[in-house]
Amino acid sequence: MFLRICSAVFLTFFLLSGAAQAQLQLQFQPPQTSFRSLFKVPDPRGEFVRLCAPHMVGRWAHPESVCSCLHDHAAATVEDADLREALLRGISETGVPTIETAWVPPSKQSEIGPTFTKIAKPTLQCMFEPATNQ
Repeated sequence: MFLRICSAVFLTFFLLSGAAQAQLQLQFQPPQTSFRSLFKVPDPRGEFVRLCAPHMVGRWAHPESVCSCLHDHAAATVEDADLREALLRGISETGVPTIETAWVPPSKQSEIGPTFTKIAKPTLQCMFEPATNQ
């Protein structure tokens, strides 16, 4: 008789703990994150604006829109990836279009001047024309 009671208690405990555990798992499931999202690279445009905007504060009423415009229009006119990367680095570090010769391979350093000529008009438009989507 004692063995039957112990078996019944053990079985009841086992069944109830399993049901309670299943209910807890349903209630407290961790958020599902994909493996890919753990290693997600930040948005390069957003990172550029984040680095650029502090240099524009005090100079422009809307520093984020000026930085966005420089990224989307001025730098987009530069086809060469090395020159464009150097230009974006200069803007994000100083707040003005800058290219250090050390940032560009020696074979492309002669293109720095023509690059500034190419970006002059879009840069001035970004900095001095009123933003239309504010």
